[in-house]
Amino acid sequence: MISSVPLFASLAPYIVSVLLLYLLLEQLSYLVKKRNLPGPLFVTPIIGNVTALLPDPTSFWNKQSEMANTSVGLSDNYLIGKFIIYIKDAELSNQIFSNIRPDAFQLIGHPFGKKIFGEHSLIFMFSDDHKSVRRLVAPNFTRKPLSVYSSLEQKVILRHLRKWEVNFSRESRLVSMRQLIRELNLETSQTIFVGPYLDEEVKHTICTDYNLFNQGTMALPIDLPGFTFGEARRAISRLTKTLAICVGKSKLKMAAGENPTCLIDFWTHSIIAENAPPPHSKDEEISCTLVDFLFAAQDTSTSSLLWAVVLLESEPEVLRRVREEVARLWSPASNALITDDHLAEMKYTRSVACEVLRYRPPASMVPHVALSDFPLTKSYTFPKGTIVFPSVFDASFQGFSEPDRFDPERYSETRQEDQVFKSNFLIFGSGSHQCVGQRYALNHLVLFIAMFTSVFDFKRVRSDGCDDIVHCPTMSPKDGCMVFLSSRAGASP
Repeated sequence: MISSVPLFASLAPYIVSVLLLYLLLEQLSYLVKKRNLPGPLFVTPIIGNVTALLPDPTSFWNKQSEMANTSVGLSDNYLIGKFIIYIKDAELSNQIFSNIRPDAFQLIGHPFGKKIFGEHSLIFMFSDDHKSVRRLVAPNFTRKPLSVYSSLEQKVILRHLRKWEVNFSRESRLVSMRQLIRELNLETSQTIFVGPYLDEEVKHTICTDYNLFNQGTMALPIDLPGFTFGEARRAISRLTKTLAICVGKSKLKMAAGENPTCLIDFWTHSIIAENAPPPHSKDEEISCTLVDFLFAAQDTSTSSLLWAVVLLESEPEVLRRVREEVARLWSPASNALITDDHLAEMKYTRSVACEVLRYRPPASMVPHVALSDFPLTKSYTFPKGTIVFPSVFDASFQGFSEPDRFDPERYSETRQEDQVFKSNFLIFGSGSHQCVGQRYALNHLVLFIAMFTSVFDFKRVRSDGCDDIVHCPTMSPKDGCMVFLSSRAGASP
């Protein structure tokens, strides 16, 4: 019998040579793609600089932004076999958003987005498929559905505010607003999008899977049992199947002539009203898009509501003006909800909401992949396969007057900076993949600000670095916003 040890020993030099050749070609490939862009000259083989990204994403992306402080507005790096480019310049970011097509760029949402979201997500669609789905989705965010959502979310918000009042306000306990707001948003998004089709057990499962998904987006992309990324992918698969069952129930309810009570009802109602089922209207296909909506609404809204509390606590005059405007239109003790007309009249509060989104965009970057070599500038062509990170955060601090200052007045009728610098306000994206639910998201933030500030006085407990930005995965203050809550006189909801 031939021993395997001498055989391995004889092959070892060849194996080592092949490995070294691969590592050399990998480094050369990186340098060829990099050309003269600012970024590391040498990268760790295979894994790249992921060891710097995972433990401290904020520092990693801040460094990429600093390196992009050049005339070209770009910087590069290398992560787990993928060449990446960070885009700081707002004009270049707009070019990415406006060139989502098969021969240019594809929105991926995450460097390994297709693995974690699935192939059929709305995120990855192009051309006619994308237009077809948006045609079905867009009517769900028009005036009538938004009015229904407003009533639903207000009831959820008031229920949570009441619970906060009982649990924290009366005992003067220090509390992390991030956890409270996250729980509020979980219930709000589930109620608005899926309504009566979720029982308590399913809601609990969604919360668990949501946690797994969040952890997976920040983990190494190892799709095996026991690894965080793999568990996140399986969580998405479970949720897609669960929501497909809800879609089927909604179709039966709408076919029976009942009125829509949530987003999924408005969607299936429009499908049933057509002579023949339109493309992308199968239960599983609708479910995939609902998954996108749920996770987008939960994560981004948690971030924006949290920063609203942080910024209003640090800006007493802004807070005073918000309370003054809201008090003219609505009171927590009125036993009534904020009407659509009231919401339209809260112009200053809406300006505050817009400034919260500009000053601290929930999703600081929107990853895309180059599907072919693309000459974005005269001096640099993006190589095919490059993962591109247009920075929404950096764009928000370009063009605007005194961009480092939190200033809701920039949206006033006299200044209208939201129109003057519209191309720099990329919080909801731009182009064909612009967020279809942006009106709902902004209304949700305005309603929360109006109700929360009317019900509570709140005092932040500050610590060193409490306002530092961390990614988890959306942007949050480092301390989770630790506050003392106290009920305002006569303001019990």
